[in-house]
Amino acid sequence: MSGLTVSGVSKRFGATQALDRIDLEVRPGEVVALLGENGAGKSTLSNIVAGTFAPDTGTMTWQGRPYAPATPGEAIAAGIGMIQQELRLLPDLSVAENVFIGRWPMNGPRVDRAQMNRRAAEQLRRLGLDISPTRPVRSLRVAAQQQVEIAKALTLDAQLLLLDEPTAALGAEETEHLFAVIDQLRAEGVSFIYVSHRLEEIARIADRVVVLRDGRWVASHESAQVPVDRLIEDMVGRNLERLFPDTGTPRREEVLRVDGLTSAEGAFRDVSFSVHAGEILGIAGIVGAGRTELVRGIAGADPVASGTVTLAGRTLRSGDPAAAIRAGMTLVPEDRKAEGVVLDLAIEDNIALANLDRLGAQGWVKPGRVREVAVEAIDRLKVKGDPAQPVRALSGGNQQKVVIAKWLERNPRVIILDEPTRGIDMGARAAIYEVIAALAREGMAVIVVSSELEEVLGLSHRVLVLSRGEQRGMLTGAEATDHAIMELATT
Repeated sequence: MSGLTVSGVSKRFGATQALDRIDLEVRPGEVVALLGENGAGKSTLSNIVAGTFAPDTGTMTWQGRPYAPATPGEAIAAGIGMIQQELRLLPDLSVAENVFIGRWPMNGPRVDRAQMNRRAAEQLRRLGLDISPTRPVRSLRVAAQQQVEIAKALTLDAQLLLLDEPTAALGAEETEHLFAVIDQLRAEGVSFIYVSHRLEEIARIADRVVVLRDGRWVASHESAQVPVDRLIEDMVGRNLERLFPDTGTPRREEVLRVDGLTSAEGAFRDVSFSVHAGEILGIAGIVGAGRTELVRGIAGADPVASGTVTLAGRTLRSGDPAAAIRAGMTLVPEDRKAEGVVLDLAIEDNIALANLDRLGAQGWVKPGRVREVAVEAIDRLKVKGDPAQPVRALSGGNQQKVVIAKWLERNPRVIILDEPTRGIDMGARAAIYEVIAALAREGMAVIVVSSELEEVLGLSHRVLVLSRGEQRGMLTGAEATDHAIMELATT
C-alpha cells in the first residue's frame, strides 16, 4: 500500500509565500527528515498534511486515495497524527487524562479510569518514562511533558506520524528511548515526517532528507548519511565554516563561587565550583541530573538546604531571586515562552518589565525611554523585529534574543543560560552562540546548561558534569570530550 504524496502544494499568508510548489513523498515504514531554518515552511507543510489548514494549490494522496483533510480530526481518522513542537497539554489534568483527552475509555456512562491509567502506563513505559499515570501534568518537567505528548500520539495507532522537534526537551537517554520506539513502529510499517534542528539526530533516525528554504524545495538526499556541513549549507544557503565563535580567554578575577550547594528538594547535593570573568562554564548531564535545579538554586529561584553562593565577594541570600538580580546575576530559563517572556506584550515592554527600576523616575516609566532602550537592545542582539511588535510574532531564535536582551540591560556580572538554543534552527543558533561568545569576550561570567554535547563542548572553557544530582567532575581543555562527559554523566 502506498504512503503519502504531496504534489505542487503552495500556501500564502497575506504577503508571505509560506510554501511554493512543494513536492514530497513518504513511503510506508520510512522516516523522512524535513529540515530548514525557522520560516522555511516546515511547520506549514506539516500542518497541511495534518489537516490544520488547506493548501492554496496542489494535491495530496494517502494510501493510494485522494487526501484533503478539512480538520485535524479528519487527518487522525485517516491515520495521520502530529506532535506539535509547542506543548498542548492541559496542566491540571492527569497524565492519563491528557493521553486520552477526547477519547477516554468508557464503562457505561462513566470513564473507565482503571483501563485509561493502565493503557497510559503502557505507552509511558514504551518511552522509558517511569511516572504515575495519575500524576498531574503541571508537576512534570518540560522533558517529561514532551514524552507525555509523544505517548498521546502513539495511542492514536496512526500510520503516519509528524514529529515537530520531538526531542527538543529530551536528553540523550530519553531521545534514544524515542528512537527505539520509532524503529519499532517503522518495522511495523508506520511512516514518519521528522522535523528537527538537531542535525546529529538525522543520520541516526532518518532514511531520507528533504531540505526547504524560504518556502521552496532546495535539496533532497536519498540517504541520511550526509555531512552536517552540507546540510547546514543547504538550509542557510551559505557555508557556516565556524558554528562556534572564538570565546576569548578567561581572566583571573573570580566572579562567582558556589560552595557545598545542596537542594532543599533533593535534586542536587554538595556542588562546588567557581566561574571567572570572561569564562563560559558548561554544565552537562542527562535529564534528571539536576542541571536546571542547580542553576535555579544558584539564581535564587529555588530554595537550597545548605551551601553558599558568593558573587563578587558578596554572599547571596538563599531563595531570593530579586537579591541575586540586584547583585548582578541573571537567569535565562529553559522554557522561554512560559518563564522568559510575556508573549502578547511588545518587545519593548518585555525588556522594560525586567528593568522598571532603571527606566522609571519617581514611579513613572517614560515611554520614550522604553523605546530608546529597546531600539538599542534590538540593534545589539540583531533581533529581527520592531520594538512595538508582539513577542509571540517572533521566531524562536528572536524570542530568545529578547529574553537575553532584557537581562543584559541590567549589565549583569553573571548570566546563566539554561538550554539557550532549545527549538532554534541552526542559523539562529549561530547568532545566539555569537552573542554568548561576545559576552565572555567582554568579561562577563557565563554559565551554559545544555542537553547537546556539541553545544557544551563548542562554547565552554570548562565543563561541570552532573549525574543524579552529584558533581562527577570538572573537565578542561583537551580532556573535555563527548566520551568523557557521557562516561561521567552515566556513572
